[in-house]
Amino acid sequence: MLSLRMKKRITITLNEKILKSVDSVVDRIYIRNRSQAVEFLIEKTLGENKIAVILATGPAKNLRIAKTEYRPTAKIKDTSVIELAVKNLRENGFKSIFVIGEQPVLASIFNLIGDGSRYGVEIKFVEDSNPPGTATSLRLLKGNIKNTFLVVFGDIIFNKMDIKKLWAHHFKHPAISTLMVTSSPLTLGGSTVPIKKSPLKVEGNTVIKVFPKLIKPLKELKDSVIIFSSIFIAEPEILEYPGESLENDVFPVLAEKGFLYSYLSSEEEIHIHSKEDAKFVKI
Repeated sequence: MLSLRMKKRITITLNEKILKSVDSVVDRIYIRNRSQAVEFLIEKTLGENKIAVILATGPAKNLRIAKTEYRPTAKIKDTSVIELAVKNLRENGFKSIFVIGEQPVLASIFNLIGDGSRYGVEIKFVEDSNPPGTATSLRLLKGNIKNTFLVVFGDIIFNKMDIKKLWAHHFKHPAISTLMVTSSPLTLGGSTVPIKKSPLKVEGNTVIKVFPKLIKPLKELKDSVIIFSSIFIAEPEILEYPGESLENDVFPVLAEKGFLYSYLSSEEEIHIHSKEDAKFVKI
């Protein structure tokens, strides 16, 4: 199911002017030879139009935080959660964005960001009726995604998280998915609606076990634990794995097979589960 990222030797023919431009990239420090220069330039070009998925999933009634607001459309000063997400994604090179959710949530999001053109991105809306879980929702994109992609949950503020480093880190390992992970004290929000997460057991960069979601809210924990931060990179192969929930069904299987990796962030992430959670956001 997984094509390991092994390097393969190829032969290419370039004209002399292009070859000089390639050689100019070699600095003998980070890019040590012509082969690395070619790989760097290809990755840079492909990275200019990356794909991202915003999961605004779950029953619409559970995501509603006010009469006309849902978690993804919650107002943050003069902007909103979804607008901050789209701008952040665009700044990190993600120009093709899928947004998945129930119709009322998608309508509320569309009223704020439209088709994404004014942000310099293309947004496609995918309606999810009666979604049983995040994995089921993500599989709606099966056949529409052919390359590596980013997934971010629709109710978080992640402007401090280093998406570029997460993306680069993913390509260093034979991973089907690489999770952005953090420690529980760095997870803010949940003022009135608790945040519950799945703790992880990590050795080096490898996630070796994904535990069931905690019964206690994070803010009630006495000890710090490593948790999934609601952002991850994935290969299209992840869409082949069964199960309703990413955290409860898919990630544990990937961990058992050795296909789940992690990138540790020292930055705060903010979950917007109610209007009160906006107080944690500093922009």
